[in-house]
Order: sequence, then structure tokens, then C-alpha cells
Amino acid sequence: MSDFSLRMDMPAEDMRKIFGMRDAYVKKLERDFGVVVVDRNGGITITGEEDGVRKAEGVLRQLTILSGRGNEIEEQSVDYAITMEMEEQENVLTEIDTDCICHTINGKPVKPKTLGQKAYVDAIRNNMIVFGSGPAGTGKTYLAMAMAITAFKNDEVGRIILTRPAIEAGEKLGFLPGDLQSKVDPYLRPLYDALYQIMGAESCVKNMENGLIEVAPLAYMRGRTLDNAYIILDEAQNTTPAQMKMFLTRIGFGSKVVVTGDSSQKDLPADAKSGLDVAGRVLQGIEDIAFCHLTSKDVVRHPLVQRIVKAYEEYEDKNRYADRSMNRNRETDKHSYKSRKNKYK
Repeated sequence: MSDFSLRMDMPAEDMRKIFGMRDAYVKKLERDFGVVVVDRNGGITITGEEDGVRKAEGVLRQLTILSGRGNEIEEQSVDYAITMEMEEQENVLTEIDTDCICHTINGKPVKPKTLGQKAYVDAIRNNMIVFGSGPAGTGKTYLAMAMAITAFKNDEVGRIILTRPAIEAGEKLGFLPGDLQSKVDPYLRPLYDALYQIMGAESCVKNMENGLIEVAPLAYMRGRTLDNAYIILDEAQNTTPAQMKMFLTRIGFGSKVVVTGDSSQKDLPADAKSGLDVAGRVLQGIEDIAFCHLTSKDVVRHPLVQRIVKAYEEYEDKNRYADRSMNRNRETDKHSYKSRKNKYK
């Protein structure tokens, strides 16, 4: 290792947040860029190969700016900053951080945290209908909820309608006690959770009682025309093509729609087509409809979730490649058999 060094001034409070518990974040930086980071005399010194040092400095400067704006530094932010720096995309985190959608009931700002999330939020702002697809933990539903609540509070729409298909994830819930609403509530719980976190339980309940916020199964949408509303269809991979068409044709004047789903987590019967997949093929190129595809890079839950999603993506890609190869071999064998059969006729 060469002895190229850079020194950065860093306030003690920022240093505490950026280094992480037991210096976990800085150790990650040192490992990924092959550098040594030392806390010395109210600043830090980075030593190593020049390229690694400069990249590590870029990450630390971004994290210092985020900390100075009052953000808590999370492991996801550190990982994403390192990834972007390795891909030579500079200052991505600090630019994304300026886009604050709203604040939760506890005062925590809701912001996009990756380039994919930023593109998704911008698409929602600029289009009437947006399809957001991607793996678990990419913020598809949460960011859509934040945008809906912000529009509602700013009187851009008169009500919020949240819906999802009531399909069991491999378990039967029909035995649950209570009326129909009690039986479908477990399917809608994630939507309630996001509402309560951003809007607050008291305000949410009040608006629901007044009919300004509605959380309902997709089946309840049939026959309605939804004007002046912010409509979110969640778990859209579990819709049939007929259900998706029914839903999209409910949209009235002054409404905005966000459709979210993860095509890798379908609970439909094995031989059934997904309405989300079909819509992606049918509606491409139509003005005022946008499609955003988030990836494992956009996962903002625990870093282990990102690794799990990436492992499943690689496993499924490998299986798809194996299936295609097997089908090609079958076609080749079938063709060879026909050729031999014709030869000896």
C-alpha cells in the first residue's frame, strides 16, 4: 500500500454518526476501498492507494453533508454511497436528499434514498398513472403513500383510496372470526400501518370516518367511478388481467393512480397470468402512463434483505437460463428425431 494521504476536517458530532457503532461504517469503508481511516486532532486522515483514498473521501464528504442536514446515518446510506462511488456516480446521495416528500407524525422526513426511488417519485409527480414494480423493501408502497398523503393535505385531491387484491399468501384466512371487513383487514394491514406512521392514527381514523380515506379490497372497486382521488393499488402482481382492466377503467377526472407490485412474489394459481405483467406489455408507450422498475440496489430495509433479494434474483435468473437451455435441447432432439424418421421412410 502506498502512503498517499488526505486529511478531512469533520465535526465531532458528525464523526460519531458517520463512524457508526464500534466504527462499523468506517471499517466497511476501509475494507471496500482498501484504505485506513484514522481519527486525529478533530479531523480524519485517510491513507492508502490514491484512487481508493479519493473515493473514500467522496463517500465521507457526502455522509458529512447528510449528517449536517440533521439526517441519521444508516447502514443503507453508507452502502449506497459506497456503491455509487465505485460506479463513479458522485454526489448522488446529497442530491437525492434534497427531495423531502413529507414528514411522519414523529417529524422524520420521508425522502427517496436511491436513484431508483428518486425516479419513481418524479414519475408519480409527472404522470397520471405510474406502475412501480420491484422486490420487497424498495419503498414502492411507502413512497406512494407519502405522495398520496401530501397531495391530500395540499388539497390537490379530495380523498385517498387504497386497495389490494384479497389473496392469501399460501394460507387460508376464511376461518377468522368476525364480519367481512374483519376478514379482509389482515390483507390491508400494511396499508393501515403506513397511513398511521405518516398521518397519525387519530387523523387517519377521523378521515376514514368522514369517507375521505378508504381502504378496501379490490373487489369493492367494481362499478365505481373514482373522481378527484389519489388511488393506490398495492400487491398488483396478484391481480388477474381482468381485475387490472376493471381497476384502471374506474379512474375519473382529477385522479392520480399508483400501481405497485413485485412480479417475483405472486400468490396466483400457477397457470394464471398476472394483471401487472400483462399491463406492462399492453400499456407501454401510452402518454401519461409511466413504468418504474426498482431493483435490489433500491432496497432500503436491513442490508441483509438486500443480499437476500439479490441472491433470489441470481437464483431465478440461473433457473430461467437452465429452463431455456433445456427447451432448446428438447426442440433440437425433436427436430433430429423427425429428420431421422423421414430419412428411413
